[in-house]
Amino acid sequence: MGFLIDTGLWIAIEKGRIGAGDIHAITAQSPIYLSPVNLAEIRFGIELMTVPATKQKALGTLRRMRRKPLLRITGETAEIFGFFAAELRRSGRGADFRIQDLWLAAQAVQRDFTLLTANPKDFQDIPKLKWMHLPLP
Repeated sequence: MGFLIDTGLWIAIEKGRIGAGDIHAITAQSPIYLSPVNLAEIRFGIELMTVPATKQKALGTLRRMRRKPLLRITGETAEIFGFFAAELRRSGRGADFRIQDLWLAAQAVQRDFTLLTANPKDFQDIPKLKWMHLPLP
């Protein structure tokens, strides 16, 4: 059993909207993993920042995130991703704008992890995915 955390929650912790204790209250002693997708989303945001102080703080976030165990995206992950994208398209819900979310979901399903998110609408229609909602204040 483990947890994969949606990037929005990593950002919420750094902005002080929630604390690490809020995450721990849900995950308890279960391990928390980082996805390359989380790193990509954070790095993308950093590269678009123009205020040096904000950028430096965000780089600190990235350094702290790198301390978590990093999951690999494998061939199996890719096949699960392809299945999810096709299922969503067939159902008329589309997946084009949700690419990063589908990669996170594929990694969670592949490893039988629970995905912790503040955005349940991004994940509630993905088959076989175990997810938990942590509402932000």
